[in-house]
Formats: sequence, structure tokens, C-alpha cells
Amino acid sequence: MAAENNGSVLIIATMDTKGEEALYLSKCLKELGLEPLIMDPGIRGNPDFPVYVSRDTVAKRGGMTLSEVQMIPHEGDALNAMITGSVIIVKELCDQGMIRGVIALGGSMGTTLASAVMRALPFGFPKVMISTMASRNTRAFVGTRDIVMMHSVCDIAGLNPMTRRVIANGAGAVAGMVNAGGRIKQERGNLRQVALSTLGTTEACAARLREALAAGGFEVVTFHTNGAGGQAMEEMIEEGEFDMVIDLSLHEIADNFYGGEYDSGALRGTAALRKGIPAILVPGNVDFIVTGPLADARIKFPSRRYHAHNAAITVTETSAAEMEELGGRLAEISEGAHGPVFILVPSRGFSAFGDKRGPFYNPARPAKFIEGLTDRLKDPGILKIFPCHINDEEFSAGILSCLRAMWKVLKNPG
Repeated sequence: MAAENNGSVLIIATMDTKGEEALYLSKCLKELGLEPLIMDPGIRGNPDFPVYVSRDTVAKRGGMTLSEVQMIPHEGDALNAMITGSVIIVKELCDQGMIRGVIALGGSMGTTLASAVMRALPFGFPKVMISTMASRNTRAFVGTRDIVMMHSVCDIAGLNPMTRRVIANGAGAVAGMVNAGGRIKQERGNLRQVALSTLGTTEACAARLREALAAGGFEVVTFHTNGAGGQAMEEMIEEGEFDMVIDLSLHEIADNFYGGEYDSGALRGTAALRKGIPAILVPGNVDFIVTGPLADARIKFPSRRYHAHNAAITVTETSAAEMEELGGRLAEISEGAHGPVFILVPSRGFSAFGDKRGPFYNPARPAKFIEGLTDRLKDPGILKIFPCHINDEEFSAGILSCLRAMWKVLKNPG
């Protein structure tokens, strides 16, 4: 598998079904000044196309022979075996500097395999997926990585004016990323990095925090807590990208508990505490649960208040019992802290939906959250309650004060 790298781009394609299309993609990349390398992770058929990484090699790196993979009765299990080998190979090619980008084309199975490989690659590494599945919900494919999903519109089954145009555009996309990555200056100074979570309903607070932190010499990366956003933030915290965390929007915990659309898993809110970096936890946006269209929300959460955010998204008011339970969950999360942590609670509302002009205004709801929190909290010294709304200037000022105190202690221990 040795090869000179002269701007190489890896093409992932099952050559038994996408051989002709992969060769055309290879031709397009060559015309754009890049060196294409083809990896064939296919299972069936006997394609006779030249490739850089054969399907036999993929299977072997996954711990099986190709014949053994072909004997697996369930196609999903066979695919997983080839995914294992593909990920190992492509990560090695990336780590060794053998490739500068990756592009793939496929239907549901090809997209499942190639996107799994792309999710294993670093943030910023060019990734383009030409797929018949790109017009659907793509979270299962994209996950938390910067994958460009390009809808093929028609099936990727032979070359015709439409497939040639889509494939050529895909080649141009990955070529543009590869070339731009070497020419556009990537600025990353020595500023301290802060992760900040938010939704539009806490953006007034988040905007003040970003402005103040930037003025104070911090660089802020904001994550939209729509399920994938919170999950991405947790992963990047684990990878050591941040010095501090302001988890202003813990909404995804509510959706995880109660079956909302913005679910990012049971470990949401825990990464910073496990890493021991300074963290401020705020129950922002836990006063609602995100669901789909209004008709679905009424079925799933009957006899509640709803707010149709748009045709696809409805928010449903969190009940008093749920607020109390969520307070207990935040107390439980805080017990895992290996570094400085504060829980800051604005007692007059957790989101724009919960202020006096919002659809879910209810002064008793924050009190139920605080009740559940204080009943379970083992260290009351980490809790600060502010008599204001989350979007009030008083609250953002309180967050900044706590953050500065934590950073000062960290810089000057003892």
C-alpha cells in the first residue's frame, strides 16, 4: 500500500456496484490536480477494477477473510465487519499523511460504511459523501463530524448526465477543501478556549458572555444544543479542546429523559466534570421538551402547553414533576466532578419561553427544579441561586464572576 502522496484523495466505493462511477470520480479528481486512491470495501461480486486498497485487505484488517465475511448471513453484520477494517486503514492513511481528503459515493449501505469511516477522522479533514440518503435525516451518518452530505438526486447507478454532474461537483467540493486547507491561513492563537452551549431561547445571555469573554482574552466556541451539538461538545471536551466550559443550555438532558428530539445521550453534561476542567452548569432550556410537528406533540405529551416553533418543531412545557426530577439529575451529575464546578440557577425563568412574555411562563416551575436540586445536592457550596431570569444582565454577570474566580484559583492554586 505504499504510494507517494501528491495531494492524494481517498475514494471509498464498493466497486461491484459503483465501479464505473468511482472511475469517473477518479478522472475528475485527476483533472483537478489531485491523485485519487480507491478503497473498495465491497463484499459481493468480482469487480475487475484497479484499486489502492482491495476488499480482501479491508476484510483482513477487520480480523476476517473476505470469504468469512461473505458467509455472514445478515448483511448488516457483514457490513460492520468491513466498517471495522475500513476505519483502521483510513485512520492510518490519515495519520501518516498519505491522504488529504476523502470522498465516497453510495446508497444506504455504502453511505453507512463510508460515513462511519469519516466520523473516525479529525475535525477539519475534508470529507464529502455523495449519497442517495442525503435528503433524509442525516444525523445517523454525520454524527458530530464535519461531513458534507451531497444529495445524488437520482440513483447512483451508471453514468448519465445527472450522475456525471453530481459526481463532478463532488470532486470539485473535496478538491476545493483540500486546496483551501493549504492556502487559507488557519489562525489559532494561544487564547484560552471556552465551550459555551446555548439555544436561541438563551441567546441573549450567550451573546453577552461571548462579548465579555472575547474582551477578556478568551476564545469561545458555541454549541447549539440540538442533540448533535451537545454530543459534539462533550466529545471535544473529552479530546482536550477546552480550558473551561459554560454549559448554559442543559436542555438535552430533558430530552434524553423524556423522549424529546434533542437527545444527546445519557452522559450529557458529564465530560467537563470527568476531565476536571472548570465548569459552570446552568439549567437553561430545561423548561421545555422538543418534539416534532404539533400533531405529534399532542399525542406524545397530551394535556400540556405547546408552542409551535415552526412546522417541523414543537416545544412542549416540562411538567412540575419533571422539573423536580431534572433538578435531582443535575445534582447527581455534579457528584462526578474532579475539578472546580458551580451550578448557577436563575430562579425567575430558564428560557425565553419561560419569561413573562413567553408561552410557558410559570413562576412555580423553577422553584420545583430548585427543590429537586437542593434535596439531592451533596455539596450546597457549589450552588448559587440568582433572583432573575436567565436572559437578564444580572445572570450573565454572575456567570462571568464565577468563571473569573474559578480561573484565578486554577491559575494560583493554594
